[in-house]
Amino acid sequence: MTRLIVLYYSRHGSTRSLARHIARGIESVSGCEAILRTVPELEPAQGNASDPYLTFDELEQCHGLAVGSPVWFGNMAAPLKHFWDQTTPLWVKGSLIDKPACVFTSSATLHGGQETTQQTMMLPLLHHGMLIMGIPYSEPKLHTTRSGGTPYGASHVANSANSTLTHDESELAQRLGQRLAQLAVALNNSNNH
Repeated sequence: MTRLIVLYYSRHGSTRSLARHIARGIESVSGCEAILRTVPELEPAQGNASDPYLTFDELEQCHGLAVGSPVWFGNMAAPLKHFWDQTTPLWVKGSLIDKPACVFTSSATLHGGQETTQQTMMLPLLHHGMLIMGIPYSEPKLHTTRSGGTPYGASHVANSANSTLTHDESELAQRLGQRLAQLAVALNNSNNH
C-alpha cells in the first residue's frame, strides 16, 4: 500500500474541503491510501480540528505528501509553519528526501496571495529534499477556472458569494491528488526493483 499524507491547517473549513478532494484523488489510484492529518492550534482554545494531528513517525513513513494552508497575509498559517519548524530531526536524517509533494491553499479573495502562500509551503519541502509538483496546463480546468486553481497547486476562493468549492476547484484538487499518488506509486515501484 502506498500511503500519502494530506496535511492541512484550516480555520474555517475551506482548506479542509480541499484536503478531502485531494484525498479522493489519491484514493482513486489503485493501491493508494490517503491519510488526512492536521496540526495543533498555537492557542488550543481556538481548535476546531476534525482529523488527528500528524506525528513525525507518520511523516517519516509516508510515500508522499500534500500540504495545505489558508492564506495568511500571503503566507502559510502560523500553526503549520510552527509544525515545520520542529522537523529538524527528520531533516537531519533525510527522511523526506525524494518523496513527492504538492501544496494547496484557500483565500478570501482571488488576488489574496494564493500563489505566494503556496510558495511559502514549498520552501520547507524543498529544504527536506522533497520533489515538488504542481498542476500542469494540460489540465483543461486550469484554463477555464474563474476562481481557484493555479499551476502551483490546488486552491479555492472562499468568500460570502462562493463559500463552497466550485466544480473546477474540486476537480483540480482531485487531479492534483491523483498526480501525487501516481508519482508516489512510480517512485515506490522503482525503489523496490
